[in-house]
Amino acid sequence: MINLVLFGPPGAGKGTQSEKLIKKYGFVHISTGDLFRWHTKNDTPLGKRVKEIMNSGALVPDEITIAMLKEELDKNPKAKGFLFDGFPRTVPQAEALDKFMKDNNSAIHYVIALEVTEAEVRARIAKRRTVENRADDEEEKLNKRITEYFTKTIHVLPYYEKQKRLNTVHGIGDIEEIFENICKVIDQQ
Repeated sequence: MINLVLFGPPGAGKGTQSEKLIKKYGFVHISTGDLFRWHTKNDTPLGKRVKEIMNSGALVPDEITIAMLKEELDKNPKAKGFLFDGFPRTVPQAEALDKFMKDNNSAIHYVIALEVTEAEVRARIAKRRTVENRADDEEEKLNKRITEYFTKTIHVLPYYEKQKRLNTVHGIGDIEEIFENICKVIDQQ
């Protein structure tokens, strides 16, 4: 089993690369963004709480996010591996994920950070806003998400770097080339 975290700012290409990785390696994709959108779209009790928090542009509290992830992992006991997209966003979340994985006789094997400039991120999200009509890409919310990433979320990287699990991949350029570089990291085992 191989478990990995795909890391990067909003619009870095995590969703695009996740799709390709799932197809190649058979990972179970766990995207907190997708989970939040599903719960809010289906108006679940959790979704109502998540919607209120997301509408303010804030991050969903750790206890809600972790509970959702545990539920997803428990649904897939025979998975070949898990690909975490958009999680963890804080060091306490990374620690909680490591503890949860250890308690389940597993671990996060690789953390792959897509390096993308803020200008590139903004250009991609502007295009995505037009093509996909995603409400989470409104300018004010986008600014909060980018600020959250560069002031809080980015501090998770040193946590994994100290453990020698962090790998960086240049995230600007040809989608296939970026994918090949991610695969090189995974296939190095």
